[in-house]
Amino acid sequence: MSQLGRPTSGKRRLKDLLVQRDNRVCADCGAPDPKWASANIGVFICLKCCGVHRSLGTHISKVLSVTLDEWSDDEIDALIEVGGNASANSIYEAYIPEGVSKPRPDASHEERSKFIRSKYELQEFLKPSLRIKSTTNKSSLQASLSRKIMDNFLSSSSSSQKSSQEGMVEFIGVLKVTIIKGTNLAVRDMLSSDPYVVLTLGKQKAQTTIVRSNLNPVWNEELMLSVPQDFGPIKLQVFDHDTFSADDIMGEAEIDIQPMITSAMAFGDAGMFGNMQIGKWLKSHDNALLDDSTVNIVDGKVKQAVSLKLQNVESGELDLEIEWIPLEQ
Repeated sequence: MSQLGRPTSGKRRLKDLLVQRDNRVCADCGAPDPKWASANIGVFICLKCCGVHRSLGTHISKVLSVTLDEWSDDEIDALIEVGGNASANSIYEAYIPEGVSKPRPDASHEERSKFIRSKYELQEFLKPSLRIKSTTNKSSLQASLSRKIMDNFLSSSSSSQKSSQEGMVEFIGVLKVTIIKGTNLAVRDMLSSDPYVVLTLGKQKAQTTIVRSNLNPVWNEELMLSVPQDFGPIKLQVFDHDTFSADDIMGEAEIDIQPMITSAMAFGDAGMFGNMQIGKWLKSHDNALLDDSTVNIVDGKVKQAVSLKLQNVESGELDLEIEWIPLEQ
């Protein structure tokens, strides 16, 4: 190995991968600007998730600093071969069960640890064909898993039409959904409610925090959803949290993301354009929109403000903003 050329080249390749949009947030909690990576899993992670990864042991996750540690060429090659967070998550989070949500950037250590261990150590979210049976040789576990994942991923990349047969989920981008506020939500307790919002896209679920005793809650909370190639609408539900019984529904709505994604893909790199409207989701009798919802390029980002009248409930409105983050090729 060259003492001069290769390390510099390797660092540049690593930073090029880090600036891809899907790698600008932590693979496990969505925190912005991750500066750590698991070399053998192939994901970029934040400092808080890094601590959990280290506790798993290097046989499962070998954590390195993107800026401070020296990376071998083999480690960089392996990370680049996986492709980064979106590619890895399409495998490690292929089957997140109902009721399980990814931790948020402000999640507790216990919540973060439980999800990360389930994701990588216990392999609970992998598709069944990739799961590895228990083995006494722990040092070979992650290497064996990595080989199975890489074989599956590379075969998918070489022939995308076979991916559906293999059960792989191909993602085309990420949606950052900011749940802003609710207005005049329905009463489900004696005088008020304890509302929270759940978003569902495919097999993914994301959930806000619970706001106690408030019919006009303000969240301003970001939720991340990966968008599969064969996507449908986002299902939005509002629930009232109950301690001693099942949570009560407080309304629902569907969000049609087709206008946003079609417009964004037609324009390509939004950073090349000034602020402008590029699309619109029209209010109609068969959707939950309060007003027409325009898709705009704002400061190089594709965004859409959405105001919804909750359905199948006596009252309630919800305001949110969606941002489209395409995967870099």
